Amino acid sequence: MARRKLSHEGTLILDSEGLSKLLGDDETAVALVAEARSRGMEVVICALTIIEAVHARTDKTRLSWLLSGLRVVPVGDEEAKAASALLMEAGLHGHKYAIDAAVAEAALRQQRPVVMLTSDIDDMVKLCGDRVRLVAV
Repeated sequence: MARRKLSHEGTLILDSEGLSKLLGDDETAVALVAEARSRGMEVVICALTIIEAVHARTDKTRLSWLLSGLRVVPVGDEEAKAASALLMEAGLHGHKYAIDAAVAEAALRQQRPVVMLTSDIDDMVKLCGDRVRLVAV
């Protein structure tokens, strides 16, 4: 299997599917995170990603271990307002896109270049434009 190359330095951000794949020990996700770290990239998630990715069958011990190695980006008033503005600019609204908007907003605040592991390429393109490199997981 060919490995996808990531940029030097910068940030790798995982959306809920990226985190879910990492939790499930998906070979591609694990390899991409390892490669990012070897290149000096910081690996982050939006705090709301935890809510979206975790379910009753989640291995809580593995989750805690993984989270200890990630920077969890908080979502406060200012971040929520910025995420809401992204939704409006993209012509999106409602709960279907709320967490995606918070993840996109978090991505846009990170050290560039920013790479996002996501299953929502179409929505993230609308929210991030070309400011974040999107990698499908």
